[in-house]
Amino acid sequence: MAAYDFYFTRLMYESGDWDVDIRMPSNVLNSLVEYTTLRVDPAERMINLSDPKMLEAPFCYLAGHKLVQFTPAERRNFERYVRGGGFVFVDDCNHDIDGLFAKSFEAEMARIFGPKALQKIANTHPLYSCFFHFDGPPNTAVELNGWGDDLVHEYLKAIEVKGRIRVLYSNKDYGCEWDYDFRNKRWLAIDNTRFAVNIIQYALGA
Repeated sequence: MAAYDFYFTRLMYESGDWDVDIRMPSNVLNSLVEYTTLRVDPAERMINLSDPKMLEAPFCYLAGHKLVQFTPAERRNFERYVRGGGFVFVDDCNHDIDGLFAKSFEAEMARIFGPKALQKIANTHPLYSCFFHFDGPPNTAVELNGWGDDLVHEYLKAIEVKGRIRVLYSNKDYGCEWDYDFRNKRWLAIDNTRFAVNIIQYALGA
């Protein structure tokens, strides 16, 4: 029997800056412990996208601000993982649909999965009601902070395989929104990491 039902895997990639929002994983893991019955590994795991061991992860997180240009090995593993039923949550730390991260990541997805694979998902998608209920993607405080495109993005995008989201892509910068010590959540009227619980529960097949 496995020791854990869930562990958080951050994907390292050779281009860009993958090491962002360093407090976010522990905050999200705390929420899983608080709200669910999952047996959660409290330690974030970091693994190279080019490492075949990433194919074993139940959930992967990939983020950054800069260029996303996968190596051939990274590209092969990303495709194999997604087509094999894995789940990757990708967060654009620039919150900018015309920024370098967004353009280069979307180009990588088009190269791997085809130009129409990445699509907007409806705000009625089961992702938004599989645990907590949301009327679409929750807004982040950082979307209107003058950085990035200074827009509130009303949708998320996804790549689906056999009717299930396998790549969830956000320009809302949730990583930055959730990048605080989990003990500070007591000051929030509503815990803003609850949407992360939905994402992970959906990824695990809820």
